[in-house]
Amino acid sequence: MRLPQYSAAAVRRAVRRRTGGPAALASAVALAAALTGCGGAGAPASGPADGTTDPVARDVVEPLAATPSPRLPVTVRSADGADVTVTSADRIVPLTGSLSEIVFTLGLGKQVVARDITATFEQAAKLPVVTRAHDVSAEGVLSLRPTVVLADTTTGPAEAVAQIRDAGIALVVVEPAKDLADVGRRIGTVAAALGVPEAGAELKARTESRVAAVREAIPARPEDERPRVAFLYLRGSASVYLLGGGDSGASSLLEAAGAVDAGKASGLTKDFTAITSEALATAAPDAVLVMSKGLASVGGVGGLVKIPGVAETPAGMDRRVVSVDDGVLLNYGPRTDRVLAELVEQLYPDGGKK
Repeated sequence: MRLPQYSAAAVRRAVRRRTGGPAALASAVALAAALTGCGGAGAPASGPADGTTDPVARDVVEPLAATPSPRLPVTVRSADGADVTVTSADRIVPLTGSLSEIVFTLGLGKQVVARDITATFEQAAKLPVVTRAHDVSAEGVLSLRPTVVLADTTTGPAEAVAQIRDAGIALVVVEPAKDLADVGRRIGTVAAALGVPEAGAELKARTESRVAAVREAIPARPEDERPRVAFLYLRGSASVYLLGGGDSGASSLLEAAGAVDAGKASGLTKDFTAITSEALATAAPDAVLVMSKGLASVGGVGGLVKIPGVAETPAGMDRRVVSVDDGVLLNYGPRTDRVLAELVEQLYPDGGKK
């Protein structure tokens, strides 16, 4: 299948028209040449779709220009049904990387005292790690004397979350994001809990505008000419090889990028299913989307095509692999425009030539 050209230049022009800001343009330019989420600077032009080494870009967030001053106390409804009163945002502990990204981008990074291991961006790098992939250390959190803790409904174990709340800490649970429509809601929820609703409204508007700018650069095209992309979750060290379905969280991004979620289109309605030759044959992806650490865990593109069934797909035969950093791919937060721009750039390289 010949993929159409959605050029990086078009993405840059759209972001410039929509946002008018040099920082936004710089983000788009960086994404046009580099993978979001890896350390360093100065990326080569080629991407992982051709089997070469991933490009490198600085993993940073872009805070709002003005630092907001929280107006507290506020009482908010937590996603677990509790009414939580937040009296201070002096010592914030976000228990997921995506929540950390929102807090830092709101301009409250100096008040954050700990991080989850998935908060990979540079501004958070020196903070102590108190959670590791949903394995919360209640003792570690409490030892940092937080005034407010942010979690989402997937944070666990439940006993650790309960222990933090029982210690008298204001703990606000936020619904996770699974598609583009959740971006603004999630930003607004975090901003309200921290007493900075105006900053939340500004960040929501900025993020949604930048996402819209990227989408405007993608020409509309018939359904039967859109590339089919399968989202694969890989952890080679644990022998975990999963194919994403309609509830994986990747569908909204793929569809916004002008692609078809191959797993969803093949009838997979849940989040993930084990990769089998039969499932991949039914999905018949033209490209596969993976997280960068997952790709590394199986030995890169060469190892990926050794997973049963992958080599027989159009994606495997062409080695068409789109790789985005684990720390941003499914965050659906303030950097979603960068993720979307990177998907577009990697899906349609060199005018779609194979």
